[in-house]
Amino acid sequence: MRVRVGLWIDHRKAVIVTLSDEAEATRTVESNLEAHSGSPRSGKSHKSRSGVGESTRERHFEGQLNQYYDEVIAHIRDADAILILGPGEAKGELKTRLERDGLGNRIVAIETADKMTDRQIAAIVRARVGG
Repeated sequence: MRVRVGLWIDHRKAVIVTLSDEAEATRTVESNLEAHSGSPRSGKSHKSRSGVGESTRERHFEGQLNQYYDEVIAHIRDADAILILGPGEAKGELKTRLERDGLGNRIVAIETADKMTDRQIAAIVRARVGG
């Protein structure tokens, strides 16, 4: 059975559409990421009141991001073809992780795409990797 996957991803969530010979399924994976330390917060300094420095927050963010990508990869690992869509850096970061995990040869395309509904994502996946 051939499995094709397309996903729209940013740092907040991934919408994964899986197509097989028998069915189509859509799943959402939430990242639960806390705000990145580089984002401005109402003029506060880079060091919080609790004394947690910027490098500690950055390591925490990276750890959360790695857990998020691990969960996404767990859902797409069995795919024969993978289409990656998204608006920002997350699609490239996921591509790097897939290559590192030996799955880079399954990526059929990476495309920049702004916010989309689940139905729009599914339609693009069917059109690009559904055949």
